[in-house]
Amino acid sequence: MVKPGSAEEAAQLPLRRTRAPVPALGPGPAAPDGSRASARLGLACMLLLLLLTLPARVDTSWWYIGALGARVICDNIPGLVSRQRQLCQRYPDIMRSVGEGAREWIRECQHQFRHHRWNCTTLDRDHTVFGRVMLRSSREAAFVYAISSAGVVHAITRACSQGELSVCSCDPYTRGRHHDQRGDFDWGGCSDNIHYGVRFAKAFVDAKEKRLKDARALMNLHNNRCGRTAVRRFLKLECKCHGVSGSCTLRTCWRALSDFRRTGDYLRRRYDGAVQVTATQDGANFTAARQGYRRATRTDLVYFDNSPDYCVLDKAAGSLGTAGRVCSKTSKGTDGCEIMCCGRGYDTTRVTRVTQCECKFHWCCAVRCKECRNTVDIHTCKAPKKAEWLDQT
Repeated sequence: MVKPGSAEEAAQLPLRRTRAPVPALGPGPAAPDGSRASARLGLACMLLLLLLTLPARVDTSWWYIGALGARVICDNIPGLVSRQRQLCQRYPDIMRSVGEGAREWIRECQHQFRHHRWNCTTLDRDHTVFGRVMLRSSREAAFVYAISSAGVVHAITRACSQGELSVCSCDPYTRGRHHDQRGDFDWGGCSDNIHYGVRFAKAFVDAKEKRLKDARALMNLHNNRCGRTAVRRFLKLECKCHGVSGSCTLRTCWRALSDFRRTGDYLRRRYDGAVQVTATQDGANFTAARQGYRRATRTDLVYFDNSPDYCVLDKAAGSLGTAGRVCSKTSKGTDGCEIMCCGRGYDTTRVTRVTQCECKFHWCCAVRCKECRNTVDIHTCKAPKKAEWLDQT
């Protein structure tokens, strides 16, 4: 019995369409046994060829919620496991915050890697969001899982404090008196409810990995936790002074989220220092990938596989290549043409940009500017030679 929508059914569809109609005539002469065997062998070969040429399945993810905007319909989100779907149906307002968080962390990911060969590119109308690149247990996958988890915590925590969610509000645990290096103060105002943000993010984001329970799931759970703790790490104390002429004899303070850029910068540093590991035999922990490597701590991002170089288009690895990417002729860093273009060289195009300049305010109430023209050179990476590109696809 062929399961509808399966690879077997997809492989059989072309054969059904090309099958010749059976004439409505009487029985003809029986075919020789050798002809029947050859026909069966040919059919089997065609089926095998079709199965081998079908693209490998790439798992979908809750990340796609960010592409849906306000149109979050739980039953139509691909990739959700049953626990995630239950939470989605029970808390639709939180799902809108999750979607906003997804868009925010994707923007942050693209900012952090804007000058690198892999630049956190998303694929339009693709339920996997990043394509096959996330199938490899690489540094890039470690970073994406960490910052996606952090984005959910940040978005839900912010929504709680802004009164956008009915199930949570300000942090109920920051009450009474406390002290810091400046002296005593009273908890007051509206502290951001990081406790609820972390708790819901853990329940929702970790649900798929807790169901799978393999080495990759263990890696994802570790990096998810790193992302959640990164948001908590950058909670800041904000205070308001009370007293004569603002003398600050009394202070009322509350905890507030920092800008998400600080979390992104921190996780980017964790990416640079990520630790390559292997899973222990019982699958419950990590050990160093090689003798002499340091052991991973709870704050380290971890990965199993080395990354591809991302130089050329490689469909199997999910690499989009760097052909056409803008590079800096003078930079010696990762945005420099030598590194970005992988030694293939670059093309230079001279363009004229028109910008507003010498703006002046005129009473009342207009700002008038001149148009300034500036000619600049834009450098873009050359495409690889055709033979080299074909070797990777």
